[in-house]
Amino acid sequence: MKLELRGITKRFGSLVANDHIDLVVEPGEIHCLLGENGAGKSTLMNVLYGLYRADEGTILLDDHVQAFQGPGDAMRAGIGMVHQHFMLIPVFTVAENVMLGHEATKALGVLDLDAARKRVREISSRFGFDIDPDALVEDLPVGVQQRVEIIKALSRDAKVLVFDEPTAVLTPQETDELMGIMRQLKESGASIVFITHKLREVREVADRITVIRLGKVVGEAAPTATNAELASLMVGRAVELTVHKNPPQLVDNSLVVEGLSVIDPRGQLVVNDVSFEVRGGEVLAIAGVQGNGQTELTEALLGLQPQVRGSITLDGDELVGHSVRRILDAGVGFVPEDRNEDGLVGEFTIAENLMLDRAHGAPFVKAGNVQRGYLAEFAKDKFAEFDVRAPGIDTPVGRLSGGNQQKVVLARELSKDLSLLVAAQPTRGVDVGSIEFIHKRIVETRDAGVPVVVVSTELDEVAALADRIMVMYRGRIVGIVPGDTPRETLGLMMAGEAPSEGAAA
Repeated sequence: MKLELRGITKRFGSLVANDHIDLVVEPGEIHCLLGENGAGKSTLMNVLYGLYRADEGTILLDDHVQAFQGPGDAMRAGIGMVHQHFMLIPVFTVAENVMLGHEATKALGVLDLDAARKRVREISSRFGFDIDPDALVEDLPVGVQQRVEIIKALSRDAKVLVFDEPTAVLTPQETDELMGIMRQLKESGASIVFITHKLREVREVADRITVIRLGKVVGEAAPTATNAELASLMVGRAVELTVHKNPPQLVDNSLVVEGLSVIDPRGQLVVNDVSFEVRGGEVLAIAGVQGNGQTELTEALLGLQPQVRGSITLDGDELVGHSVRRILDAGVGFVPEDRNEDGLVGEFTIAENLMLDRAHGAPFVKAGNVQRGYLAEFAKDKFAEFDVRAPGIDTPVGRLSGGNQQKVVLARELSKDLSLLVAAQPTRGVDVGSIEFIHKRIVETRDAGVPVVVVSTELDEVAALADRIMVMYRGRIVGIVPGDTPRETLGLMMAGEAPSEGAAA
């Protein structure tokens, strides 16, 4: 099915999110919509999917004008959408999620779950998904949950599939599998719109590339375009894609972890006897497939895990057994892996989020009252320093793009007198321009003599930032190797294979 968008314009008050956008996607084509977070990509696709009504413009399918009143109309017309944040009910089975909203019934109004199971098996078999229709969604890995989203769309005979930032929550291995699935869908004749800001993925899978900046189409490119050319189109300037850093200048202050084990609420040993040291002035990057204990390890460093054995000392002071408040007050900066869940309050303003973990005393609060004047000056300073793109410091942080939300988190954490920085997935869901900025600030923190722990599933990021790399597998350390260790070696370590003696750091 051919998709054509003509002159699509969408306004939110004075903000023009989409400005007369034209786009054509041919049958059997993967058309990439590339742009920074906040460029208007998702807004455009929400117009296509019937979630928003365009203020101007026309949607055509096979040259027929469409007038969608909601997502139901779009789905009936053959459009399916795989959202960045999955639209699944965790306590429902795969089959129940697939039939949700399109419930087939038998006699007396009984739900026909057998038909849904059959449909799941048919689509799973066609694309090699190997998904149990009766599995609970909450028990499935993230990559498999995304396949359930794809099955949902295909079960409704979607001919145009929109993938909205589909790799934001996937490991490198799951991303590769998704690329293969997209190629299969393309070969079956589907028209695919692939929304992303990751240059490696674009060049790997796209047939054509349309670049959007500030709500407008600013150019088209072929997959043969270089990363530098694509990045320049995205942000409107030359982007430095390489992290420049001098050899580490180590100082005495350090984080020392000895015999650390973490038991999760289910009684499972998720971090198993882990020991390592991070000196001031270096970045230790923790690599591994998501779910191998990295999250629990970083939470233990912050005092967020209740069942911890072993020792964590920062500049000789024991952290285990102390409250999160005391650990933060010791100068620990924390960038959580899920900024929406653990890093920000969406309804609060940018200014209020900048004082979140320092609202218990001076200089932000005195005698129980927020010092509004001080907060405003501080927020304006960080707003400018971290180049937050928003109308002003009183903007609710939930209205910002992902990259700008992450800048708010970093502005808050890096404005402390730091003795340790722990950054988990620091650029997850962030565009290339913001990645450049975030990496630069992390390196500056390291160069200031602060121990830095970075947790990332992005091997490119690990290689760019790390002075040393610690790989985890099933809660244990597989090895600690130099920052310039080849990707192939790291890949084997992520599968549990210990490094050769020459590779160990």
